[in-house]
Order: sequence, then C-alpha cells, then structure tokens
Amino acid sequence: MMRVSLQPAFILHCRPYRETSLLLDVFTQEYGRIALIARGVRKNRSKIRPLLQPFFPLVISWQGKTELMTLQLAEPQGTPIFLRGECLLSGFYLNELLVRLLQKQDPHPQLYTIYHHTLLELGQPALQQKYLRLFEKKLLDELGYGLQLNHSIPDGKVFQANQLYRFYPERGFELVDGNETPSSGTIFRGKSLLALASEQLDDEMSLQEIKRLMRIALGGLLGPQPLQSRRLFTGIIGAC
Repeated sequence: MMRVSLQPAFILHCRPYRETSLLLDVFTQEYGRIALIARGVRKNRSKIRPLLQPFFPLVISWQGKTELMTLQLAEPQGTPIFLRGECLLSGFYLNELLVRLLQKQDPHPQLYTIYHHTLLELGQPALQQKYLRLFEKKLLDELGYGLQLNHSIPDGKVFQANQLYRFYPERGFELVDGNETPSSGTIFRGKSLLALASEQLDDEMSLQEIKRLMRIALGGLLGPQPLQSRRLFTGIIGAC
C-alpha cells in the first residue's frame, strides 16, 4: 500500500466517474503524473470539489495499491492562478501535452517547477507566446528529446545568424545551400535557432519559426491523434 502525504500538485484533467466521483490526472512535484479517484466529491456537501480544477496549486495526499489510487486530502497551496482568454486555452494546451507525453509515476521535479512558472507567466492579461515555446523546448529536454542547438550536422559548426538550416528530427540541423527559404517546411534561420538556444525569443519572425519547429519536434512524439486544445484554437486565435 502506497501512502503519500502533502505532495505539491496540479490537476491536469478530470472527468466524472460513476455517480459521485471524479477521475483525476494529476501532476505532482515528486511522483510525476499520477491517476487518482476522488470519491464522493460530486456531492453537494463536498468541500474539496471546488479545488479540483486546473491551475490551482494544491497539496494532496493519496493512498492505494494499484495504478489508480484514491485521493485522501486536497488543500490549497498559495494563490490560485486564474487564466483568461488566450492564456486559458494555452494553459489547457500545456496540460494536454503533459497528459499525452509524460509516463505515469515518472518523476520530473524540474519540469514541475517549469510548469508552475509558465502558468504564472500565463496569468498576465495578454498572452506572450514565447512562454509556450520555451515550455515546449524544456519539455523536450526533460523527455530526452532535446533539440541540438549548439551546432549543425555533420560538420559540428556553430549556427550562424545569416544562414539557413534544415531540421531532421532524428539528427539535428544541417546547413542549407542554394535558394531555400524559411517560410515553410523544415527550413529555419540561424537567427531563430540562436534565439531559441539563448531563450531570447523577442521578435515575431523568430517566434513564428520556432512555433513551426516545435510542431515538428513534438509531432513525432504525439503521433497522429490531434491535440484537442489545439483544435480549440483553430479558426480563433492560433496561439498554440
């Protein structure tokens, strides 16, 4: 029987279970992503039901013997993070990435801190897309699929801002010769790659290129099933 007490956590997703309970996908600081059942919380008298929603910092306790364990306690930890508009949809996007890409009970304490920090940045009135791109970059690093942003292949030369590079997901970036353009496909400016490496995504063109790059890099891990959160953006704002 596993028993864990007062573990920092965020709810990633929840859905009804039977008549009075919820199934929860939870991201914890020390235990990674776990699945919990919150019994009886859909009853009117439940005191913890209002806490069991995304973007609320919690401390939780649970116990159980199987992969699906039982929530015992949930308490607020600090101030809730209220997201609105584009930032709210972006928060759902982050949550879906974690649900789809993290293995259960695989600890990622550094990623937990990065996620919390990104939510705080999304709490601002207007969405700044650089925070999404940087989260994606760090998520790939945590999963062991980090982008090689130090040099090109096969020559090992450092990126040059005025050069173009083709991205090969399994290998890295190769210098492009000829009249290619970075407007689409797998061609990217050295300037944008250097901006991502230094985490200084401050110009619109680099942001758009890195958004395209991250779709390619994450697409191989996510597979053919589309992200539901991304579909919410389609035809509305296109932030993710």
